Amino acid sequence: MSIHAVRMQLKPGVVDEYRKRHDEIWPELSALLTESGIHDYSIFLDEGTLSLFAVLKLAEPNTRDTLPDHPVMKRWWDYMAPLMEVEPDNRPREWTLPMIFHHD
Repeated sequence: MSIHAVRMQLKPGVVDEYRKRHDEIWPELSALLTESGIHDYSIFLDEGTLSLFAVLKLAEPNTRDTLPDHPVMKRWWDYMAPLMEVEPDNRPREWTLPMIFHHD
């Protein structure tokens, strides 16, 4: 198992909608994440900058690398694109955050 963290960026004025959409996460997306080996996934918000900080645990082996090609993932990205900074394919722009400290 490994731990991964990334930063993403919300657009102004969309925090409530972003939260609502995640509160109502599609069951098929939740199942896909679990089947891919992703668990203990949390997203945190810095309200001052609208930066999102996502932290997840990834099982080994996993199929995380196949998610960008999955129709459910693509549909979710299209659904969320108006709320965030995204790449040309609507994938959220991500900045990898290296771990510098961990305490169990």
